[in-house]
Amino acid sequence: MIKNLSFFALSILWISACQTNDPVPFQDGLEKYPTLQKVLADTAKYQVQILYTQIDRNEHGNPLFKEYPFNLNDDHYFYPASTVKLPIALLALEWLEEQKIESLTLETTMLTDSVRPSQLPAITDSTSQNGLPSIGHYIKKILLVSDNDASNRLYELMGMDYINQKLKEKGLNHTVITQRLSFPISPEENRHFNPVRFVDNSGKTIFELSARQSDSAYVVPGNPKIGKAYYRNDSLVQGGMDFSYKNKFSLSDFDGVVKRIIFPEAFLGIERFNLNEEHRNFVLKYMSMLPRESTYPKYDTVEYYDSFSKFFKFGTDKKPIPSRFRIFNKTGWSYGYLIDGSYFVDFDSGVEFFVSAVVYVNEDQILNDDKYETEEIGLPFFAELGEYLYQLEVKRKKAIPSDLSKLRFDY
Repeated sequence: MIKNLSFFALSILWISACQTNDPVPFQDGLEKYPTLQKVLADTAKYQVQILYTQIDRNEHGNPLFKEYPFNLNDDHYFYPASTVKLPIALLALEWLEEQKIESLTLETTMLTDSVRPSQLPAITDSTSQNGLPSIGHYIKKILLVSDNDASNRLYELMGMDYINQKLKEKGLNHTVITQRLSFPISPEENRHFNPVRFVDNSGKTIFELSARQSDSAYVVPGNPKIGKAYYRNDSLVQGGMDFSYKNKFSLSDFDGVVKRIIFPEAFLGIERFNLNEEHRNFVLKYMSMLPRESTYPKYDTVEYYDSFSKFFKFGTDKKPIPSRFRIFNKTGWSYGYLIDGSYFVDFDSGVEFFVSAVVYVNEDQILNDDKYETEEIGLPFFAELGEYLYQLEVKRKKAIPSDLSKLRFDY
């Protein structure tokens, strides 16, 4: 069984690798998609990268990937924003399983303390059903609305050494995660991690981690700088902003993380996230759930509409997404970069495909001035790209139809 599985995984990787020089099929009909056409015509300005993957099935229902990259460059830096929360969430589940403590579960209360001025405690969570934080509830908030604090708490739990070493072991070689998000502290302070304690319903400690620190200084290769100027507080600083000690998550690595959780069988064992089926299904459910479908946490659907974090095809539309569609994805947007990595499913037509993309919309090249062309170019680009690829897939003939029944969750 293991031998056959390894052969199958190697076959998948070989098929993908052999297709990486194929052009993205942006040929006919682009005149219907003016923003997509505009962005593709100026790759330098918009720093656009796309990785589209067609999925076919063999007679056993196993996936076969055919990848179409456009302007893909793992060495070209873009700020990954909230996309890094997906591997953080997955690794938190892997960490949980590694502890092998029966009473330590997704729902176990997780209390975060603070021992440094730069740290904040977290001993309650008003959005959870019992008012207490847990790994599971943090992951829900990450996947539903990209909650920053939730991701930071899991970062503090594991520490940057664990995160970066695990990602490297899985072959994700163009990723560096070194910081809490929307929490402006120094690189040195980001190397310090809060004490964490897990307790049972009576308050008895099940597992405890003391304050820790990393002696490693993870630096983004190339010491990238972005923009011609940036605001720091209320002051305009001339010159590019230094991203050397921020996060890096290349588009191919991001795309690979999405594929690993959707089709773990398509990867060698060492490359997978080692999750049991319960935890994997938990992730898939909340990756695809819409904010209005969540009870705990409960979200205001005016602010958190269906497409709040579903850019492809629906990014410019605030109406409810039809139930025939499910998008298993993670988005990010910051400093003028918009990113989305998705597994897109239409249950009615049997369409399924992967697409990951990044676009930069910062006309004045000034960071932190809140003047980004998100509504004018960024979201229309994703909506048009998603629609364009969806229409390609609807017309594409498949020898073996996809069975998508396992992706229907009780929301």
